[in-house]
Amino acid sequence: MDASQKADLLSFVRDDGKGFIGIHSAAITFTSWPEYGQMLGGYFDGHPWGQFDAPLVVEDSKFPGMENFPTAFTLFDEVYQIKDFSRRNVRVLLSLDADKIDLSRNGVKRTDKDFAVIWAKKYGKGRVLYNGLGHVQAVWERSDFQKMWLEIVQWSIGLIPGDATPRSKPQK
Repeated sequence: MDASQKADLLSFVRDDGKGFIGIHSAAITFTSWPEYGQMLGGYFDGHPWGQFDAPLVVEDSKFPGMENFPTAFTLFDEVYQIKDFSRRNVRVLLSLDADKIDLSRNGVKRTDKDFAVIWAKKYGKGRVLYNGLGHVQAVWERSDFQKMWLEIVQWSIGLIPGDATPRSKPQK
């Protein structure tokens, strides 16, 4: 994208109040464009576990699409580790259960054990959602994930409400 197109995308979301959804590899897109990373909420910083049975925790079951899942479940997929990410800027909806993953694995960089997978945020007047799942085709074929995607899209375009207010990590 040239400078004008980049400015238009940011303005579309921030100023016009539109929605933006980033899926899986969206976090490794435009890595030399800091404003994109700020809009998205972070950048790819490796996937030290590769594809694995990811132990996931729903942190906000009231957000659109998240009520489709149990509080904790396992899903075979590839989950990214994210840098330049802070809960001060996003509302985490789904995360890895750090107590159930190998934190000594080569490439694990986050020392705070905070591995967000799906989050929502406001960006100016707009709504941004990042969903790090979807590397594995079988994830897209699941009816619970299809329902989640429908509700996430509805939230992103403003058809249904959902609280994107940032909040700290829940205590266990």
